Amino acid sequence: FMTVCLFLINNLHILDIIYMDRDTIVFATGGYDHCIKFWQAHDGLCYRTAQHPDSQVNCLEVTPDKRHVASAGYQAIKMYDVNSSEPSPVYTFEGLSKNISCICFSENGQCMYSGGEDCMARVWDLRGRQQQCQRVFQVNAPINCMCLHPNQATLIVGDDSGTIHVWDLTTDHNEQLVPDIDIAIRSVHIDSDGAYLAAVNNKGTCYVWSLSSGIGTNPITLTPRTKLNAHTRYALKCRFSPDSTLLATTSADGTCKIWSAADFSLTNTLEQKMGKWVWDCAFSCDSQYIFTASSDHVARLWHVNRPNHIREYQGHTKAITAIAYSDLA
Repeated sequence: FMTVCLFLINNLHILDIIYMDRDTIVFATGGYDHCIKFWQAHDGLCYRTAQHPDSQVNCLEVTPDKRHVASAGYQAIKMYDVNSSEPSPVYTFEGLSKNISCICFSENGQCMYSGGEDCMARVWDLRGRQQQCQRVFQVNAPINCMCLHPNQATLIVGDDSGTIHVWDLTTDHNEQLVPDIDIAIRSVHIDSDGAYLAAVNNKGTCYVWSLSSGIGTNPITLTPRTKLNAHTRYALKCRFSPDSTLLATTSADGTCKIWSAADFSLTNTLEQKMGKWVWDCAFSCDSQYIFTASSDHVARLWHVNRPNHIREYQGHTKAITAIAYSDLA
């Protein structure tokens, strides 16, 4: 009886996930096998496979209204209806060149932001039927990553030259930050409180800056907070937890590391036996669980405080490079 009670207490959060339905959770993965798979998070069942025939999937994002999953690939961004059984996208943003590496959305869902190998960050107006590119921000190197500040007015862009661009969408002012010359920035992320910006690069280094809001038309200022030798190989992704207490970093060294945002000390290392690249990760809304995507064709669910994974999501035939996850009502 005591064992059963302890099991239930230790697994209350995962039981919550089990009893959420598809209307509450959106969980999708994509990669080099040219498809996007939609999963039931609680049992690992793939209930839908959508086709992505023209290229690999570089990035996946759930729209704020949870009606669509957007994918970034070669020369196109595609929108898939979450509640449809159709294997094809409902809308395709075309006329783009080269690989699209990253996408993100404004909080109200009216704007989408994209960046890619053509060295351009784009702002898309999603309010009309045409869904046109509204603005373009040109940089001097391929764009690998981007994120929108919680103030919805500042876009952070990381590129292949090692430059981080801070683009004020209101004033069009931009500043550049180069933490390590010619070392590509792979991922950037800002915590939900807008207190910290994290960035990881090809050397496996994670940089963290404190952010202070600009007054009036003054831009946001970045103050170095810490530098972590996070990984022994390429770092691929960094993500703050929704409650801003944790930072996750993933790498080609086969690990996903969990750091405390209080002092940026290492709290846990999630490691696969095969040691394959961990391309992407996504936290659950309660910040207790994290999903990872790997080159071994498997996505995994972990508790942030435990060393072993809870569940595997198998079905892809090549590397999984992107996760889209949302369990907010």
